[in-house]
Amino acid sequence: MQIVLISGLSGSGKSIALNVLEDAGYFVVDNLPATLLPQLVATLRGSGYQRVAVAVDVRSGGSIAALPQQLQAVRGIVRDVRFVFLEARDDTLIARFSETRRRHPLAEGGVSLGEAIHQERDALAQIAELGHRIDTSDMHANTLRTWIKDFINVEAESGMTLMFQSFGFKYGIPMDADLVFDVRCLPNPHYDPMLRPLTGRDKPVIDFLEKVPEVGRMAEDIRRFVANWLPSYLRDNRSYLTVAIGCTGGQHRSVYIAEWLARRFKDSAQVLVRHRSAARRDADRAAAGK
Repeated sequence: MQIVLISGLSGSGKSIALNVLEDAGYFVVDNLPATLLPQLVATLRGSGYQRVAVAVDVRSGGSIAALPQQLQAVRGIVRDVRFVFLEARDDTLIARFSETRRRHPLAEGGVSLGEAIHQERDALAQIAELGHRIDTSDMHANTLRTWIKDFINVEAESGMTLMFQSFGFKYGIPMDADLVFDVRCLPNPHYDPMLRPLTGRDKPVIDFLEKVPEVGRMAEDIRRFVANWLPSYLRDNRSYLTVAIGCTGGQHRSVYIAEWLARRFKDSAQVLVRHRSAARRDADRAAAGK
């Protein structure tokens, strides 16, 4: 049996994640009080359900504080338990609530939207550390759908899921990053008109970067750092570790190095690779019909 637990901030994309899981054949339960989680899992397991997705968040009230203990209890029942925590910047959440005109679940009794978001973020701070965090700020819905599909398709094995994520500093540092490396000091293919529209996954950009000795040294230094400290994160019982690689626009250098690192670690950990800013660019072009 596989359990996917979804939590996070209101407006961060939990409904999108649940829809993806339901379309993939999961039995979906939304807005479950955390205290009922072990009972629900035991009941559904006894009824023969194989894949279940459950959303638990502040709508369940004070019971959300019990989620860490209930999550531990569920892992005593089911081996394959995955936890996704969705979050976003305050300005992104405010914009989404303004666009949809929905009311924040904590915006009651004269509490403003901004205050409600801060209250919710404080209430979920400890819970966020328990799962695989995804920052959906400025993220298109299709990108989130793809990332959720990638997450549930990772094989359930002991150990850690290691995620290498490229991003552009001009869009801000991802909130879900555990380790951040800045590669903006490396030569930028953006200044070559032939390379500008490409990404770090395209051969001309790869060839350009591989000819620069500093690129290889930087990539190897990051690889060595992650390899040296990965055992410490494993001893800390971490299930997920996100290593973010940033360049100016998140299109060339960071993409190349994220892919390079993913290949180096594929035999020692469960590896995911994501390109935040490159995915944003592709989605924008698709929306524009280019």
